[in-house]
Amino acid sequence: MRKHSSKNQDEAAIDMTPMLDIVFIMLIFFIVTASFLKEAGIEVNRPQGSSGDQQEKANIMIAVTADDEVWMEKRRIDVRAVRANVERLKAENPEGTIVIQADEDSTTGIVAEIMDSLNNAGFTDHVLATDPG
Repeated sequence: MRKHSSKNQDEAAIDMTPMLDIVFIMLIFFIVTASFLKEAGIEVNRPQGSSGDQQEKANIMIAVTADDEVWMEKRRIDVRAVRANVERLKAENPEGTIVIQADEDSTTGIVAEIMDSLNNAGFTDHVLATDPG
């Protein structure tokens, strides 16, 4: 009696490993190269201004509300902590511009205090955000 050798039929299968590798590499690439906008965390009613320039690398946002509350990275901070927070964020992104978004009803004193602390820390690349008018 002759034994029939069983035919080993390879089933058609797609190996997903290379595709997953490519997807993860693309994900890492986009995370590393993306320029994330550091939002202040609140909306302010900015004053009108017509002489401003569009900032391309505005990564550090400081918001001042009408009640003179200072917000950075979606949390309320004390005005004395602005310098430390900006130093930390500038260490992460040295090319980023500091944008102060002051509500038109906020007092000038709090904005001047923020700008003074930034100047004393050596950060001269800060601007005051306005709405085009």
